[in-house]
Amino acid sequence: MTLTTERPTTPPVKPRWWRRPWVAPLAVVAIAFVAFSLPPYLSLNPARSRVPAPDFFPPHFAVLSLHVIFGSIAMITCCLQIWPWFRQRYPRAHRRIGRVYVFGGCLPSGVLGLIVSVTTPYFGPVTAASGVVLASLWVACTLTGWRMARQRRFVDHRRWMIRSFALTLSIITNRLWGVVFVIVLSPELETTFHGDETLLASTVSALSAWLGWVLPLLFAEWWLERGDAAKRRARTASRHQAA
Repeated sequence: MTLTTERPTTPPVKPRWWRRPWVAPLAVVAIAFVAFSLPPYLSLNPARSRVPAPDFFPPHFAVLSLHVIFGSIAMITCCLQIWPWFRQRYPRAHRRIGRVYVFGGCLPSGVLGLIVSVTTPYFGPVTAASGVVLASLWVACTLTGWRMARQRRFVDHRRWMIRSFALTLSIITNRLWGVVFVIVLSPELETTFHGDETLLASTVSALSAWLGWVLPLLFAEWWLERGDAAKRRARTASRHQAA
């Protein structure tokens, strides 16, 4: 008679926080971006603005400055909110910082960003349309995620907040695409753009504006569907084993 013994299965060990390859680089990039972008708008000097102000809207610099300040708050708090170790170890802090992220970052910055997009004609209507759509989606995703948390629907809360986080950090990819398109399209100034620097600037701005947030949002959706597919396969395998 042969006796077989089954070894108890041990749950997989979660990686330590420092072994997650994306946490520290993301925080460093976000902090560096804020450190570069924020100072001109804390100076109260419209001459230091990186976005031309239209003559027909005098509060443009004030609105833009507040948009950048609130957006910086959203970016920094975002890094803490998506850190799994912090979220699991300090759930109360996660909830409190989440309120700051929503009401002290995304919502005011999104509403102000909508105003800035409508009142900044320099980069052209295609860039303005991108800003309007981005700001609207950002506010909508963030509010929906907050409502899901209030209703204790935490799975849906996580899904909507991942979309919100992707839109929050899309300003970084926007700037990266801007650099890429300046390098690629500048040699075409005298041919494709007939020497028109304004046309070149509006084209670069439009392409980087749309790709800056569309691609991160698509990546977030792929990430969510990938996780859902893995869970479905695990449930199917569990049912087969039980049968």
